[in-house]
Amino acid sequence: MARHADEKITGPRVTLPRREVERPLRQVGKRLLMALGVLVVTIFLVYFDRDGYHDNADETLDFLDCAYYATVTLSTTGYGDIVPYSDTARLVNILLVTPLRVLFLIILVGTTLEVLTERTREEFRLNRWRSTLRDHTVIVGFGTKGRSAIQTLCATGLSKEQIVIVDPSSKVIETANADGFVGVIGDATRSAVLLRAEVQRARQIVIATQRDDTAVLVTLTARQLNRGAKIVAAVREEENAPLLRQSGADAVITSASAAGRLLGLSVLSPSAGTVMEDLIQQGSGLDLVERPVTKSEVGKSPRETQDLVVSVLRGHRLLSYDDPAANPLQLTDRVITIVRATSVTRLSTPPED
Repeated sequence: MARHADEKITGPRVTLPRREVERPLRQVGKRLLMALGVLVVTIFLVYFDRDGYHDNADETLDFLDCAYYATVTLSTTGYGDIVPYSDTARLVNILLVTPLRVLFLIILVGTTLEVLTERTREEFRLNRWRSTLRDHTVIVGFGTKGRSAIQTLCATGLSKEQIVIVDPSSKVIETANADGFVGVIGDATRSAVLLRAEVQRARQIVIATQRDDTAVLVTLTARQLNRGAKIVAAVREEENAPLLRQSGADAVITSASAAGRLLGLSVLSPSAGTVMEDLIQQGSGLDLVERPVTKSEVGKSPRETQDLVVSVLRGHRLLSYDDPAANPLQLTDRVITIVRATSVTRLSTPPED
């Protein structure tokens, strides 16, 4: 319950990456200090020429009377109980106090207008973001798994503008905003929070929560809101993987088992472990890439293609490269290949013959 305290106080909300501007509270603080400085200057101007003023109460001015006169003058209240009567006092009011009064009002009014303008600007950015967001990727959880998934997606060419992060912690979302990502603060098991992330229009959803039961609930909610999105979820315990698939996940990764297998492989062959780690790390060395079969490859076996094919995806069936059913290749097939990292961009879209 404690981890959702931020959401209970403020409710689920979308936060866009901030531009390089000062925070509103900092701006207001600066302007209040400027207004206080103008007030102090005015007080001392009146105090130094206090003999030129007349007080209807006791005819003399002390420091408190000067502060009172400066305050009501700058705020344009003007009760008329203290008035300048000497030529010097009136001249000071004309040449100095009046410009200070105008400056004081500009500071206060300017602060209000700037805050309102900032809110209007943020609301406009939010509405524009919602209207233009289509086929994006929603990442639920910005922990180690979520960050690694984002790193891989960005390495394959996905822009930061097409990624929305959902997390219950406001501090985590602030970190995501600082990295250039849009964030939604809230519990992803709730439909209202996922709707804030426009999950109903998302192309793919990555669920990287810390708890398996949370992952199940998020998967159920996400699949209910979006029937066509590709949902990939991570679980800690392998026994929970079937439950995730029944909940609507297209792919389930068991993080503990995957790490254990990689550890075991590295013990048997450190070099093989390094190669496997390189394959799952997009953007460097060798990469695993899924692409469509080209017209020139139709009728050939997977071994006869230019790239190193490891699997063939035919409909919902995943065939090994040496499976007789995968030979020959068909135009509707997709192949999973091992390519150099520099070739990822070229192979991520269907080549033209």
